[in-house]
Amino acid sequence: MDTTFAPIEQSLVRLNDGRMMPQLGFGVFKVPAEEAAALVGDAIVAGYRAIDTAMIYQNEEGVGAGIRDSGVPRDQIFLTTKLWNADQGYDATLRAFDASAERLGMAPDLYLIHWPCPAKTLFLETWKAFVRLQEEGRVRSIGVSNFREKDIERIVHQTGVKPVLNQIELHPRFQQVELRAYLDENDIAVESWSPLGQAQILQDPVITRIAEKHGRSAAQVVIRWHLDQGIITIPKAADRKHMVDNLSVGGFKLDDEDMDAIAALDDAEGRIGPDPSSFS
Repeated sequence: MDTTFAPIEQSLVRLNDGRMMPQLGFGVFKVPAEEAAALVGDAIVAGYRAIDTAMIYQNEEGVGAGIRDSGVPRDQIFLTTKLWNADQGYDATLRAFDASAERLGMAPDLYLIHWPCPAKTLFLETWKAFVRLQEEGRVRSIGVSNFREKDIERIVHQTGVKPVLNQIELHPRFQQVELRAYLDENDIAVESWSPLGQAQILQDPVITRIAEKHGRSAAQVVIRWHLDQGIITIPKAADRKHMVDNLSVGGFKLDDEDMDAIAALDDAEGRIGPDPSSFS
């Protein structure tokens, strides 16, 4: 493996537990297990210092191997994994965390409840187990994914512990303005999954026009849109070129005209993934 590490300066976000997290990370959703180690290794060589996986992606072993084999010290990598829906519940959560840590070969820096699954009525007990994991020092930061405002209100009211972030579907066609405002007001970081809208948004004439204006790719414009709003984002890339392109978003900012044009792309029907109110 090429071990020439790219000297790319990363913006950091301070989480509400005091820890710092890179604002731009690398996601491995749908990366086959047998390819994960090499791809994660390439991402780290390219300059990424945050990696996002999940139990349900079935590639935790490869992700851990890629981190270990990269040659970058473990304390320089911010690793996230997620608890799957079938493992919710207090005792099941503790077991699932141990299993993920074993597959990764290391403890994650951040552990997320992947979906609230409100019909299961287990996310509160699951969160209590997360709090225990953090209190015992087994994981440094805890958060949620795809949680609605009322889901977050319930876990905070019952435990007094806020998630450090909420990882949600967020892209120019589904901007989640109200939920983001609530998270900002409550010092809970916003992290976007599917930040490029599964590449659908990259052909939009508004995005391509802004890209041409700045001499950038459409993907770079959309990533810059996330970063300029303080959003943590984890785009996926299938090869080294796209990894580097996605990281190379310094040196330009979107102006008010750009931001207004992208804001107008928001669509209440723009969701690509499942609805958290019904998904289980």
